This record gives sequence, C-alpha cells and structure tokens, in this order.
Amino acid sequence: MDFAGAMVVAMAVDALLGWPAWLFARIGHPVTWLGGLIAAIDTAWNRASDPPALRRAAGVAGALAVIALSIALGWALQSLLPSGWVQIVLIGMLAWPLVALRSLHDHVAAVATPLLAGDVAAAREAVSRIVGRDPASLDDAGIARAAIESLAENASDGIVAPVFWGALLGLPGILGYKAINTLDSMIGHRSERHEAFGWAAARIDDVANFIPARLTGFLFVMLAPRRSDALACMTRDARRHRSPNAGWPEAAMAGGLGVRLSGPRIYHASATDEPWLNEGARDPRAADIAEALTVYRRAMLLVAGVLAILAYA
Repeated sequence: MDFAGAMVVAMAVDALLGWPAWLFARIGHPVTWLGGLIAAIDTAWNRASDPPALRRAAGVAGALAVIALSIALGWALQSLLPSGWVQIVLIGMLAWPLVALRSLHDHVAAVATPLLAGDVAAAREAVSRIVGRDPASLDDAGIARAAIESLAENASDGIVAPVFWGALLGLPGILGYKAINTLDSMIGHRSERHEAFGWAAARIDDVANFIPARLTGFLFVMLAPRRSDALACMTRDARRHRSPNAGWPEAAMAGGLGVRLSGPRIYHASATDEPWLNEGARDPRAADIAEALTVYRRAMLLVAGVLAILAYA
C-alpha cells in the first residue's frame, strides 16, 4: 500500500500537535473550508419552494460536485509532489489536518476530568461541544454515556475512515472522504429542510463508512477489557442502532466496558426512544470514560502499527 506510510506520518503529527489554536485563528481548518462551500450550495440550491423530487436531485448534484472537487484537488496536489520518501512525508503533512486523532481524545478527556471531580456543570458544558443532545437533561450517567458514544463513533468517522481511504488512494481518498463526512454532518440529517436535499449525502456516507465502522468495532473488541463481551454485544446489538455504521464501534465499546449505551435521549427538546446497546448492563460512570480513552489510544496505536508494517512491506 503506497500511501500507508503517509497516513502514519499524518497520525503521528496530529497526535503530537493536533490543530493548533493559533493556526486555526489564522487560516481556519480544511473542514471549515468545506463547510463554507457546502453551506453556500445549501443556501443556493435547497429552495423550500421546490418540490421534494427537485430538492433531492439538487442535493445529489450538490453532493457529487463537492466530492468531485475534493477528489480533483487531492489528485492535483498529489500529482505535483516528487516521488519516494519525500512524497510520503508531504502527503502525510497535507493529510494531517484531516485526521482528528488528538482533537477527539482531548474533547472527550475534557468531559471525564470534571466529571471525575464531581463538577457536573463543567462536564455538561464540555459534553455539549461534542454531542447534539440537550446537556441540561443529562445526569452523571447521561454525560458519561454521551462522551463514550461520541468517542466510539468518531474514532471511526474521524480517524479510521479517513486513514483507511487515505491509505488506499492517497490525498484523493482522504479529501474525498472528508467531503463525504462533512456533507453528511451538515445536510445528511432528517430535518424538514434536509430530508430531501440531504438524502444523497447520507446514503453516500453510509457506503463510505461501511468498512471502517466494522474495522473500528473489531479494533475495540481486540483491545477492550472484556473482549468476549465486546464481540457478543457487537454481533448482537450493532444492527439495532439507528445508524447502519455507528452501532458497530458503539456496541463493541459498550460490551467491552460492561456498560449500556444509546437508549432514550433528548435532541432539541424532542425525546427519541433509541434502543439500548448492551441492555441490562449498568450505566456508565466517569471512570468508564477514562477506560474508553485507554481502549481508544491502544486502537490508534494498533492502526498506526499496522499501517507502518504495510508501508515497510
């Protein structure tokens, strides 16, 4: 795999530096640039006066345009780079902002620290930055559950999936994937405005994450404290999740920690009755967030190690 070494470089740089605040203040972030493009297309093409079929067609065109532009940019940049180890390093540096390894860890750790100290208000504030549910409705268990679910799902979406596509296809793969994932996060939800326009974005994201989500689930199974329970929960409960992909890493993490995840929650003042993953297990606590972070760190080290072996081979 020609680009596996480049993804090791991207993961290593992100683990060391993250995306520094001073750099974000100066130039923003590639995902925010993508977000600006998607927002502009949404504003211009997603007209409430159009019939649903036309809005769906416009959404298909908009999603394909953003993805094609991202892939073309990745291909153009990659074609300009010299060959050999210099290319590997430069692709890794260009891919670095698209791997959210450190950011995810730090955001989840920011929930665990105050919750362990008994500062529920600070923990609610921290968890509100990573989940969409109403933080005021969350007790200690709800905060821990939200943080662990976000860690499990975003380990797939934010690291394993972009690295997977980057290792296969280089810059076109990782840029194309980030376009897909950003489209889904912005317009792929079932709101009145995006039910039709975001249909293509959600379906394409489901396809792009099919393999990475299952890989992430099996990584958690291998590295969780309760491996047999993690495997049993994942194979039993993953398909019960509302998402065809997020259930795999979340169910593996639930079984591996011996806690229940998902379940009923409140989004924007509306209650949703989601099924439990690992129903019958206890509710998670602050210490379980720390244990989940340990599993996450081991999983990311294993991913980097496998990629390094593939690059060497």
